[in-house]
Amino acid sequence: MMSDAKLTRRGMICGTAGLAAAAVASRWTATVSSAAEAASPRETIWDCHGHISGLAGTVEQAVDRLLVYADRMGVERMVVCMGMRTVQDPSPAELRQHNDEVLRAVARAPDRLFGFVFLSAKQPEASLRELDRCVRDGPMVGVKFWLAAVCTEPQLEPVVRRIAELKVPVLHHTFFRYGGPWPGESTPADVAALAAQHPDVSFVCAHAGADWELGIRAVRAAPNVAIDIAGFEPRPGWVEMGVRELGPERVFFGSDFPGRSFASQLAKVDSADLAPDIRRMILSGNLQRLLTPVLTAKGMKS
Repeated sequence: MMSDAKLTRRGMICGTAGLAAAAVASRWTATVSSAAEAASPRETIWDCHGHISGLAGTVEQAVDRLLVYADRMGVERMVVCMGMRTVQDPSPAELRQHNDEVLRAVARAPDRLFGFVFLSAKQPEASLRELDRCVRDGPMVGVKFWLAAVCTEPQLEPVVRRIAELKVPVLHHTFFRYGGPWPGESTPADVAALAAQHPDVSFVCAHAGADWELGIRAVRAAPNVAIDIAGFEPRPGWVEMGVRELGPERVFFGSDFPGRSFASQLAKVDSADLAPDIRRMILSGNLQRLLTPVLTAKGMKS
């Protein structure tokens, strides 16, 4: 009898534990399912900063792969700039090759990708030709500067004047780099100085200068300069600082994909303490507003 009683208690305990585990699993599954349903459809996401370099295959294969990841994370539209390999100091021929590859990328997915023409402050004449070829006479809707020459160099002036005439925005790489800048690398302070001379041009400081506290403060007094949040690990408080110091209309979601994942960069917004309307501005509204004039002028889908 004692043996039977022990077995019965053990069986009851095991049975109860099994039911409890099943209940927890069922509740967890229901919670995950409900959360997924609540999150779908997710807010519209427009990414202001992406690339096709680093993705294997042809341009077209790179775009197809990019869109697999974009679809997975709900990224509806994306700016792409620069070609299949990185060149810090491009020649005129290399600028043209980069832009030809971006033109192919946009042609592959015209309803998903926006092309920004790659220019160099060190190549003003070639940059003027590429501006007319790709923006005035082509489908591109913005400008990307990376390295080669600091943006305050005087030879860039005719290029920026032409950008103003075409009424397109500028995405400019910026970095406060420990140990000193790379050759021709600009900081947010440099972009702010250039923007002060061209108040009719809209600038976005890529990476907010990486040292985001310095970067945000460097552009605070420049109303035509925004920042993107692309390119480094999520850190608490910095998106909120951008909103607080610059206003939500000057903070843009960008990923720098494929150098960074969509997920890690979206985490910066997802983890921030933001009102829903401010989230929408950062994730898509600000880029939509920035591009609407040129998209409308070109008769392109917005």
